[in-house]
Amino acid sequence: MVWTGLSPDAAREALVNKDKSMRDKRMALKEAVALFIKDGDNIGIGGFVNIRQPVAITHEMVRHGFKNLTLSFQSAGLAGDYLAGAMMLDESRFSIKRIELAYWAHESFGLSPMFRYLAERGKIEMEDWSNYNMSARFKAGAMGLPFLPTRSPLAGDVPSSNRTKIIICPFTRRKIALVPASNPNVAIIHVTAADKYGNCIIRGTDATCPEIAMASAHTIVTCEQLVDHEVIASHPKDVGIPFPAVDAVIHVPFGAYPGACRRHYYFNGDHIRRFHAAAAPMQKGGASGALKAYYDEYIYSIDTFGDFIKKFPADKLMADQAAESYNCQRPA
Repeated sequence: MVWTGLSPDAAREALVNKDKSMRDKRMALKEAVALFIKDGDNIGIGGFVNIRQPVAITHEMVRHGFKNLTLSFQSAGLAGDYLAGAMMLDESRFSIKRIELAYWAHESFGLSPMFRYLAERGKIEMEDWSNYNMSARFKAGAMGLPFLPTRSPLAGDVPSSNRTKIIICPFTRRKIALVPASNPNVAIIHVTAADKYGNCIIRGTDATCPEIAMASAHTIVTCEQLVDHEVIASHPKDVGIPFPAVDAVIHVPFGAYPGACRRHYYFNGDHIRRFHAAAAPMQKGGASGALKAYYDEYIYSIDTFGDFIKKFPADKLMADQAAESYNCQRPA
């Protein structure tokens, strides 16, 4: 095995043949997921842990149902959890074949019980990297290169768990590590703001989202704010992801909730704990009833992510918005 998404040559060909015209890319989330994602695809997940995870897109992916996906990301939390939870409930409806990652947990909330369930039972292939190395892999993919040289994997046993190649540098005659490019079939990314053409602004940590988008054959973007093109064009340096990289733009306020989105809302810790508590019995060898009840209430029984958000009390949403607004006003 060399490439688990597109090969560098296939990725370059896809970029050459891609329609790069400035056209209206607004569409429904259901339409975008059905149009661009296929069984067996490598899905590049944007965001970082509980920040700007593309939760709305993963909910729609779960409702649609996909099989044998590869998930590639730096550090994920809720996005991976929702996909893995669907696999825990019914592998014939939704399944993950492989993950290529640096970290899958929630920091203050601990390791993902969904990840533990799949990993401890040997249900998924795993390739373990560091955050920097996954960033370098996406950077190589975005640059159209088959690999990037880096010193990072030379320390420790990281190369034993992945496809790192260590060679003798032809210039320095010292060891150097080569990490293979990652070119996902589809990137799923939530951003702060976008225009209808797909120019995106990311506030706070960009979490390698620009590189993931540029490395992927297709990119689905949800955004907190859908703004006029003139607004973005007046501040071109703010554009983190340019329109040629994006295939679909969907306006989804709270699209990363119950995770956080910088300048918009803080994460809902109580709901994240509830979600994890529903999965914990299965992770410990118990019954699936609690997790099934969660998915039936919050995902399978509704049509849109807006319906999911309506399940949260307005005062709680406003409190999480206020908490992030307060955080943004604190001195650096």
